[in-house]
Amino acid sequence: MAVRVAVVGSGPAGFYAAGALLDAELGVEVDMIERLPTPWGLVRLGVAPDHPKLKSVSRAFERIAEKPGFRFFGNVEVGRDLAHADLLQLYDAVVYAFGAQTDKRLGIPGEDLAGSWSATEFVAWYNGHPDYQDLEFDLNVERAVVIGNGNVALDVARMLALTPDELSPTDTTDPAIEAIGRSTLREIVIVGRRGPAQASWTTQELKEMGELAGADVDVDAAELEGAAEDDVHTHRNLDVLREFAARRPTGKPLTIRFLFFRSPVAIHGEVNVEGVELVRNRIEEQDGRLVAVPTDAHETLECGLVFRSVGYRGVGLPELPFDERRGTIHNEGGRVAGHPRAYCAGWIKRGPTGIIGTNKKDATETVRLLLEDLEQGRIAHGEHVTADAVEALLAERGVRAVVYAGWTSIDEYERGAGEKLGRPRVKLRTWEELLEAAERVAETA
Repeated sequence: MAVRVAVVGSGPAGFYAAGALLDAELGVEVDMIERLPTPWGLVRLGVAPDHPKLKSVSRAFERIAEKPGFRFFGNVEVGRDLAHADLLQLYDAVVYAFGAQTDKRLGIPGEDLAGSWSATEFVAWYNGHPDYQDLEFDLNVERAVVIGNGNVALDVARMLALTPDELSPTDTTDPAIEAIGRSTLREIVIVGRRGPAQASWTTQELKEMGELAGADVDVDAAELEGAAEDDVHTHRNLDVLREFAARRPTGKPLTIRFLFFRSPVAIHGEVNVEGVELVRNRIEEQDGRLVAVPTDAHETLECGLVFRSVGYRGVGLPELPFDERRGTIHNEGGRVAGHPRAYCAGWIKRGPTGIIGTNKKDATETVRLLLEDLEQGRIAHGEHVTADAVEALLAERGVRAVVYAGWTSIDEYERGAGEKLGRPRVKLRTWEELLEAAERVAETA
């Protein structure tokens, strides 16, 4: 009888782990358990809608889902519907790959004023995450400030700046297209605490900021002077920024401005955001790292919106050891510390770093350890571990589990709605819409 493994989380790390397990010669069956009714994690709900090529990795996930021995259970939440102890009873081993579900905070006064948002919330809203569709973003302000110098910060700024013509062929949700189209924004300021050489965005994402139909780009050449070009990547980024700095305004309705060497120290306002106070930094080397050290120079930017984009953060499960500082499950190369038969992969293993493809190597390393434990007898298949036992327990607990055919029903509906409008898909946005679309497959089967 085949060894049965649960993979918790259906983003890239989860699918790559499932693929590696299903390809193993030992004979493994995989149940993928996902809190949402839909798979693919940030590929569906995090990648910017105007970057469809990045979403095409989902085809690889679809091929994995077609492998013999794969099952999907969406709308099943570990910690609510199933506990860690349940999984160890139902499966021979468990791989946790549920990513980093929340964001890091700035920890400054005024962060909870109306108009102060995390990038996580905004990205989830315009991508159709069902938990975030009740949020109301008032984009009818003149200036927005985006705190952060990574690709997500650029995504937020770029999405705010896209014209209706640029948004209409994407799978951005309809409410987001309407809100961005009605926006009165005239300036978007991207603020980085360190210098341009330390920014973590990719060159291609940076270039795109200068190719927008409705926005000019503004960089102060003085802030680029003396920047160390320690590698090819930094050199390319600085070349792009220098080209931006040499540009003159062309009269586009919106300007995207880059500010470096500044950190937010307070967000001002009575009820709504009215401005953000920044401190000027200097860069110093400490313990081999370049860090931003605040000076006495302060400035306040008037604005009506602030988005923080300073990193994602993992959330633990009560039964598993958790590193609060790093936001990861305590693990040794992928084995959960002190918990036999439990493993982790992806961001919840190493922290929110790397690109989609980074998770393939990471997940493969974890699976290698799991298979090694199998071969050496540290994991043995239990006779009570069966596919039927999983379905029986979920049914007993009244869980509306979405199987893979249910997801394909959602997928077909969304693609069909999009095809009529020349868009890749029109996303279903609420839990009930998604569950109803998933359950249509049972009615027509």
